[in-house]
Amino acid sequence: MGMPGTLRRVGAGLALAAAAACAGHGGAPGPAADPEPLLQGVRQLTFAGRRSGEGYFDASGHRLVFQSEREPGNPFYQIYLMDLATGALERVSPGVGKTTCGWIHPDGSRVLFASTHHDPQAPAKQEAELAERAAGTGRRYAWDFDPEFELWERDLASGALRRLTRAPGYDAEAAWSPDGRRIVFASNRHAFGGSLAPEEAERFEADPSVAMELYVREADGVVRRLTHAPGYDGGPFWSADGRRIVWRRFSPDGTRAEIWVRDVDGGPERPLTRLGALSWAPFFHPSGDYVVFATNLLGHANFELYLVDAAGISEPVRVTFQDRFDGLPAFAPDGRQLAWTSQRSGDASSQIFLAAWDEVAARRALGLAPAARSPASPAGPTSPPEAGPLRAHVVRLTAPEMAGRETGTDGERRAAAYVAGVFASLGLEPAGAEGGWLQPFDFTAGVSLAPGNELVLERSGAPPRAFAVDADWRPLGFSRSGEAGPAPVVFAGYGIVAPAVEGVEALDAYGDLDVAGRWVLVLRQLPSDVAPEVREHWSRFASLRHKATLARDRGALGLLVASGPRTPVRDPLVPLRIDGSAATAGIAALSVADPVAEALLAATGRDLASLQEALDRGEPLPAFPLPGATLAARVALVQERRQGRNVLARLPAEGPASGRPALVIGAHVDHLGRGLGGSSMAREEERGRVHPGADDNASGVAALLEIARQLSEARGRGELVLARDVIFAAWSGEELGLLGAEHFVRNLVPGDDGSDRVAAYLNLDMVGRLERALVLQGVGSSPRWPAVLERVAAPVGLPIRTQDETYLPTDSTAFYLKRVPFLSAFTGAHADYHTPRDTAEKLRYPELARVATLVARLAQEVASRPEAPVYVAKAPPPGDRGRAGLRAYLGTIPDYVEAEAGGLRLSGVVEGGPAARAGLRAGDVIVELAGRRVENVYDYTYAIEALVAGRDVEVVVLRAGRRLPLRITPEPRE
Repeated sequence: MGMPGTLRRVGAGLALAAAAACAGHGGAPGPAADPEPLLQGVRQLTFAGRRSGEGYFDASGHRLVFQSEREPGNPFYQIYLMDLATGALERVSPGVGKTTCGWIHPDGSRVLFASTHHDPQAPAKQEAELAERAAGTGRRYAWDFDPEFELWERDLASGALRRLTRAPGYDAEAAWSPDGRRIVFASNRHAFGGSLAPEEAERFEADPSVAMELYVREADGVVRRLTHAPGYDGGPFWSADGRRIVWRRFSPDGTRAEIWVRDVDGGPERPLTRLGALSWAPFFHPSGDYVVFATNLLGHANFELYLVDAAGISEPVRVTFQDRFDGLPAFAPDGRQLAWTSQRSGDASSQIFLAAWDEVAARRALGLAPAARSPASPAGPTSPPEAGPLRAHVVRLTAPEMAGRETGTDGERRAAAYVAGVFASLGLEPAGAEGGWLQPFDFTAGVSLAPGNELVLERSGAPPRAFAVDADWRPLGFSRSGEAGPAPVVFAGYGIVAPAVEGVEALDAYGDLDVAGRWVLVLRQLPSDVAPEVREHWSRFASLRHKATLARDRGALGLLVASGPRTPVRDPLVPLRIDGSAATAGIAALSVADPVAEALLAATGRDLASLQEALDRGEPLPAFPLPGATLAARVALVQERRQGRNVLARLPAEGPASGRPALVIGAHVDHLGRGLGGSSMAREEERGRVHPGADDNASGVAALLEIARQLSEARGRGELVLARDVIFAAWSGEELGLLGAEHFVRNLVPGDDGSDRVAAYLNLDMVGRLERALVLQGVGSSPRWPAVLERVAAPVGLPIRTQDETYLPTDSTAFYLKRVPFLSAFTGAHADYHTPRDTAEKLRYPELARVATLVARLAQEVASRPEAPVYVAKAPPPGDRGRAGLRAYLGTIPDYVEAEAGGLRLSGVVEGGPAARAGLRAGDVIVELAGRRVENVYDYTYAIEALVAGRDVEVVVLRAGRRLPLRITPEPRE
């Protein structure tokens, strides 16, 4: 992942920018307890549409029927059938009207559902609902018991539809018996025959659910009523032996619901729960020994899954532990998987999730005897490729002779040669410069002192005083070289000019003072004692380059920067390095030690400490000249120029398809070398050691090579017909600011719109340490991505979290800024990021193989279709452009997998860092920092901007559902 400065340059900012800003210095995240011990490998199954739910398996466990709102022009549910082995999806309902409650016949040939498509008013009802939503007047989601609902079945072979019920009223919530001869369903049909008493009829008119009862339709079409109790009876399901049904029964006033069970052919009705809450959506385990259901026992809107034994003896056992909705569960026929509807998706929409079920632990929790036959291990998804080749790629790329693969070094050249050799062995075509594999680019690698740097103070009546370079002063990396002065000096406080915003007055450190032809002395950073919201606002105008630009634009000869005695910094002189741009500021810009600043102030009778103290309090202090002193400088800097190299290969389409915009798949091959630049997070004792970069990003390059193999071999077998070229790219210069990817798009796309040359971009950056979920970022860059992801992800079996973010600290941003939609794969931050500890043995290779397979399937989906994904433009996150960067270090490691945490969840804290000393730990959710509410990584970053190193503040975390206030003392980052 790239450096935070990259994001400031392109106007973005988050993801690993915050990780780099907040983590650093090592230590591993502490192990977190399994939050849902009965579920293993939780993964999202559906991604497309406004919402999806009610997923039920067929008798083989290989297909799933579900309902989803996703049809263009129809805002209501339709029924879909998904093949879990291939990801193929088919709509089985007509597409018109409303549908609900799909169920697959035991022989697999038919699908049962309820539908209103026959209603002549169905299209008008669709239009009315769409108009309400467009006007923002749509009602809160609720089920409306449309009396036009009837039961239908579709023959999957012929497509023929057959109507099964014709009675007036709502017929739905149906399921075939395990032998396929009977259907149990819910209906309020008896209320339409004039049999209700006047009081009942009045209640029914206001609420059609009060008359809902259970019915059974026999094979010969005869329908008989099962229940007669007051209140809504609905949502019935069969036991695996076909003898019992389980359902929900609401209290007559509709405020409570309990789970009930009975023999379908007689016997008493028995409640399984007595929770006094809304308990519903029950489903038998295939053993028949217990039932899973949903309840809001823990809060009105917080539905969770629970278990209860089939006799209703045990205390219910909690299954899910998420703040959002979990409901509508269904076991696979073998009892080894559970599907359910949840809002734990990245965008908080309702979608279907799937997990392996721990039958042994469930029975133990309920106090049930072990099953007569122990369940076999859950059947896994499609087998991934062997992990050995991926391991070999990572080991080779992190070998000692690669020396950390710093851009422009021999190590990077060796890594590029290795990647090119693998591409060649796969039969790909070279796609680099002049028909070769490489695409070179020149860049500024660093800046250093040349001979001849001088700084001399002249004061009337005193001999000239020369200051020692690198001890008393040091040029800034963006300083103009050459002679400056002699010229007088003025003092301009912190050198900040910031506009007024709500609650914060404007600030102009210069006032009316004319600084033309003079040196301007300013303080480093920004005032420390002003209100947090003031400090946060001013921080966006406090970067050194910005201060130099302001001085230059006012005609100043040069800028002098002093730290000041009240500013906690690691080095009183600003380190000499480039700041993400090779361009100079156009004037001399020098960092000076505090004694130099005191010498300049001597004739005024004022000292630096008292001036800074007043400025830190926010006191208005007009800029003023420093009489009797002139300063002359000679700046001599050498910019080191190097050449980096991308490695490019092509899998070509044939015929007219080769002229379509290409699909590009990329991963950056470069890393930090020995970490001598500004983005290393090495501990003091590790500084100067090789940073192997196994996860960042040998993992992504290994996956790229595996994807190239899979696609090349699939085309060779005739299984992949390309509708466009596929370009595979191993970028360099990513850690220095996306240099390689930007060079590629700049040469490929001369204008701002690259969609006529690149159809889409798939990125892999840090994909080697999957523990909980793969994060796919950039889903918001095209409306096509959710449906594509749904089709390709089901067979792979990866837990996936989607995020809409489009401005990221990785190579995808270079493409997105050229109007190219993208997806970027990422498995999360960790304490070894940008340290010598990011080594090959720490990667999780079987999971890396699954990541490669998933992205290969995504690539095949895009590359084999003539239509390209549509680009969606999104504005950068507010307040990011021109950001000065974080100056306080906390030692927290954000969790980018669980993005919907209602705060900033931590995946760990750095050992010995401020967060660890304060008592923070993995799993904590930061909800407040220094009095500022934190709901996401942006809020957290903004709050850190207002902190002062060495000054403790309160941080509030959620731990085990309780707010816990702690005190944390930031450390200086500079």
